[in-house]
Formats: sequence, structure tokens, C-alpha cells
Amino acid sequence: MDLFLENDTDPNTLSFVAQLNEASDQKLKTPEFEQDRDRIKSMIEREDRLIVPSRRGPWLFDYHRTKDNPLGIWRRLPAGLEPRSDAPWETVLDLDAYCQAEGKRWIYSGAITCPFEPTRVLLVLSDGGSDLLRLVEFDTERKAFVEGGFDTPVARSHASWLSRDEIAYFGSIDEESATRSGWPRVGRRLKRGQKPQDAEIYFAAGKDDVYGSAFSISPLFWGGKENERPIEVFSIGHEIGKASAHLRDANGKIRRLDLPVEIDYSINHSHILWRAKTAERFPVGSLVLQPITPFAEEQLSEPRILFAPKDGQSIAQFSLLKTWAIFIVSDRMVPQVFLLDLTKPGAEPQQLPLPPELQTVSFRLLDADLTLGEEILTVIGQGFLLPYSTYRLDLRDHDRQPELTHTGTAPAYFDPEGMTSELLEATSEDGTKVPYHIVLPKTWTKGELPVLMYGYGGFASPLAPYYSGNNGLWLEKGGAYVQAYIRGGGELGPDWHYAAKGHQRHKAFEDFVAVARDLVKRGYTKPSRIACTGGSNGGLLTAVMLTRYPQDFGAVWTRVPVIDMSRFHVFPAGRAWMDEYGNPDDPSDLEYMLGYSPLHQVKPGSEASYPPVYVESSSNDDRVHPSHARRFAKRLIDQGHQPLFHEYGSGGHGGAGDSGEQAARAAMGYSFLRQTIMQP
Repeated sequence: MDLFLENDTDPNTLSFVAQLNEASDQKLKTPEFEQDRDRIKSMIEREDRLIVPSRRGPWLFDYHRTKDNPLGIWRRLPAGLEPRSDAPWETVLDLDAYCQAEGKRWIYSGAITCPFEPTRVLLVLSDGGSDLLRLVEFDTERKAFVEGGFDTPVARSHASWLSRDEIAYFGSIDEESATRSGWPRVGRRLKRGQKPQDAEIYFAAGKDDVYGSAFSISPLFWGGKENERPIEVFSIGHEIGKASAHLRDANGKIRRLDLPVEIDYSINHSHILWRAKTAERFPVGSLVLQPITPFAEEQLSEPRILFAPKDGQSIAQFSLLKTWAIFIVSDRMVPQVFLLDLTKPGAEPQQLPLPPELQTVSFRLLDADLTLGEEILTVIGQGFLLPYSTYRLDLRDHDRQPELTHTGTAPAYFDPEGMTSELLEATSEDGTKVPYHIVLPKTWTKGELPVLMYGYGGFASPLAPYYSGNNGLWLEKGGAYVQAYIRGGGELGPDWHYAAKGHQRHKAFEDFVAVARDLVKRGYTKPSRIACTGGSNGGLLTAVMLTRYPQDFGAVWTRVPVIDMSRFHVFPAGRAWMDEYGNPDDPSDLEYMLGYSPLHQVKPGSEASYPPVYVESSSNDDRVHPSHARRFAKRLIDQGHQPLFHEYGSGGHGGAGDSGEQAARAAMGYSFLRQTIMQP
């Protein structure tokens, strides 16, 4: 079925993409599009934004996009100064200038900090926003790339520092180094100036696993001496969401810890904190703490349940610091933060008071690496109508009651006066209650409210309320925003995810359409006023809405979607999804998946009337190949429908790019919505 579109360089593919891009440009690039694009771009580039810095040595660091630097600048400020926008920031790296000098488009994707010398990093540079990464050594003190330093090939990769002069490098530099999914499985002890293929193999996952990784905990982390033996931690991802943890013992042997495979975990020098995804040993969703002694015969000690969720509760985030455990509980979509002092035997988790208006809370370390850093956290709180605020949580003094200290609030990107946000429930086909948030504009007409619905519903990925200038732009136009917490996601714990895996995937679709119908039932709107959007697995979700429930929607905006459920596994990244969806080579799985596969469910225009659809993709998306989107558009056209389609030349799976490119992608979608569900 139009398999030529899987060939990126086929002249017919190029012609098809160019023709449809031109048509969508003509349709969507209106004067209103230009206004939205410019406003979104200005929001990305705001100079007065709230800065959430990372500390490395004596410096605070921030990555910032500006009008003159749309790709961004990495900048620093003395750590003793307040990280305000008008502070005397000093540019460390001008990525626009660097890319111009290199003749290559790199996207900044973070920095891996050297634990022993925090001002030394591996810059993570994405090739055009794709999953292909280059790791290059940079000295932030000298504000320069390190001559003769680490500089790895462009590949799917990750790394950690083993010493000042050696890294554990996992890179898919050749077929043998990659898993069946294309992610790195072989780790090498890479020294400065060495080629990866010449480096000693450090650790390897299996070819049929999804990934391998490793890192080392230096004795400096727990106050020891640098020449003491480090704790070496190894991980194998067997499937997405399934991993085993391993430690090197006193004899140099790598031993797997006796833990279930279906867990998430955080580990330090003395404990491992893990969340149970099945009831193999503890109730589903429980957070379990166990002491570890890596160099003893028995590496794990007696487990202790720190938290066992009740109905509607789940663990949203958790981590081990040096002497503290911290975790966030979502209690019916309301955040709660708990702290456990690891220095006090028998201590119980203590709840940290939060400002009641916060809909979502997360945390991050102040220091980019904790080895030489301090136990100081930045807590970030926000809501759909509440700009994010930052709070300092200083945990250095165990004799002092931990408390949040407000450090800043982001400027408002829109005026929320008169807007409201409410948590509601819809009833799915099997009677399951499905929570969703609706954010309402200042004024609206009952039964005529334009609604943009967003959902994901897969791979246990949880959604949560967030502050967004883009959403504010939509609300100002008189639209409502709905975020649906459907099964397949992780919002209500592991069971919420498992309920829509494999042959239960239809439940995610039923949940989403149930929310759309609930909006109509409550009198907010009507089907012709409802649009849905989502990306990746959410793109699959929204494409299914088009083909299965066309009467319930007025428009569908599907982004970087998974479309062909019979061939997603022929691309390496897709092989990692078989645990979630099923194996197309298994007749039973294939039969089930073809029952909802959007490509195979497109009906002729004479049999089905579809709402307007806009299909968005990226040419260099190496996670969900753009042929999914291309073939969907082609199939719709061949069956007598008229989709809009746009394939961007860069951006990868996440739509990365400079500020102008990111703004244009969003504005194209809003232009589509304006011409569909916003019309009288």
C-alpha cells in the first residue's frame, strides 16, 4: 500500500510531499497564521521569563532562545547572584554562531556534567532535532570546546562519566552495537582521543533488549575518598517500562539485583527506591525502599513499603538523593510531596505542605550533578491558568523542618481573568470513570463552545496540568482546552496503563471518545465544534478518532502519528513498541491491530464522511518514520477525502528547531482549527 513512500529519497516521495506541503501552505498560511506565529515566537524568546538554572561549580547556567539567537545561547552567572533576566549573564556558547561556523544544524539537547569537575561537560547536540546525537566535550570555565576532547560519532547514544578522563559510552555506531530497536546496547570505556570501536567493552545488553546503560557512583558522593572503589550500576531495558538493575560486586562480577523486571527505580550508594508495576511482590503501584550493600554477598536487604496507593492515587515522581528520599503522589490529580530522612532509622515519610492552588508539582536538583553538589532542590509548581513558580527546598540540615521558600513566579503569557479550570469525569463504554480537565475561556455560548481535546494514552506516560502560552492563545480566541487522562497512560498508576495494552488498546479509544461525548452531554459543545490532537501514540489515538468515530469530531490534527499497525516494526525504533501494541508477525495480534489500524480502516468517501484532518510530520523523524503520515494522507486522498498534510524538513519526532520553526508549526495547527471548529 504505497510503500514507495517509505523511501525518503524516491523522486515520487519527494514530489508527493512537496505537492501536499504547497497545498497546506496555501490553505493555512493566512494573515492570522502570521500573527499567531509571531506571538508564539515572541513568547519563546521572552527576556523576562522565569529562569530555573542549574549550578555547576561557582556558576549558574541557563539555556535561552532570543530574537537574535533563535537556536539559543548557553549562558552563566556567578552562583551568588539572583538568576534574574536582567542579571549580568555571560554567554558560554552561541549555538547559532557555532552552527554557522560548522555548516551544520545542531539542536541543544542538554549537557552531561562531569561529577569530578562540574564545569566540564559533554554537550548533547541533536542532529536537526532527531534522535541521533553527538556528544562533545566542553569546558564551561574557558567557554570553549576541549581540544582533543571527547567528540563522538552522530548516533543514538548516551554516556556517563567514569573518571575525569574516561566515559561509559553507549552508541549505536554499528549494527553490533545496537539492539533490535536501534538503541545502543554496548557500552565502552572510552578514553579521550579514542575511537569508540577501539575502546574496551564495559557492558552489553542483549540484541533483543531495547537498550543498555551504566553509570558509576563515586566515593565522593558519600564523603569518601576519590581512590576508593566506586559503585557501578548497570541497567538493561528489556522492553519499554521493563528493566533489570545490576551491580558490580567485590569480585568484579556484574550481578543482577533480585528485583522484579517491571519496576522503575532510583539508586544511590546506600539504597534503592523502586515502584512496583505489578503485584509480583507488593501491591501494584507501591513505592519500596531497600538498603543495598554492593560489595557484600547479599546485595539487597529487607524491603520496606514507603507508600501503597489507594484508589485514585499514583506515584508521579520519585528520587533518592544522598540522605533523603523524595516522592510526589498524585491523589485524584492533586499533587502531594513526601520526604523521608534516610539518616534516621525508622523514620516515616513526612508530607511537605504545598500552596493549595498548584495543580502540578515537580522537582529537580539545583546542582547539575549531586556528587560534589548539595541536597538543595528546586520545586516547580504550576496549573493550566497559573504561571509556574519556583521554590527552594533546602535539605542540608537534618535538624531543621523542611519547608518551601518561594523564589520566583513566571510572567503571565495571557490574562486568565474570567477563565476557569475544572476536573470532571466521563463514563467509558465499560463503565470506567475517566478523569479529564476542561479549561474554559472567559466567555462562551452553551452548546457552541469550540473545544481542543488532547490525549496520549500509552506507554504509561502520564499527563498533568501545565501552564502554556500556546493554550492561552487558544483560550483568548474563545476556545476551550481539554486534557483527557485515558487508560494506557500512567495518571492513575500501572493498572491504568495495563488496562489498555495489547488486545485491550480499544479501551483507550473508547475512553477518549467518551470524554468528547461527555462534553456534549454536559451542554458545553456539539461534535462539529470538537477537535482532537495528539502526537506519536497520541497521533495514533487521534487518527483512530477520525476513522472509527468521525461523527464525534469536527476536526482532527494528528502529529507524527503511528498509522500502519502491520508495519511499524519494520523500522528499528518500532520494534520496541511490540510489548505495548502487539507483534504484527503474530496472526492473533495482527488481526486485532488491523481492526483499528488507521491506514487499514479508511473508508471510501462514498461510505463515510470524515471531518477535516491535518496530518503533520517531520522528514527526519527517526522514531516514527514519516512514511506513516505520508501513506495515511495518500490513502485518504485515494479514497476520496481531502486531508491537509505538512511534512517539515527537520525537527525530528519532537518538532525541535529554532524559535521561529517551533512557532510556525504550532501556528499552522491553530490556523487549521480556526478554519474548522472556529467557523460559525
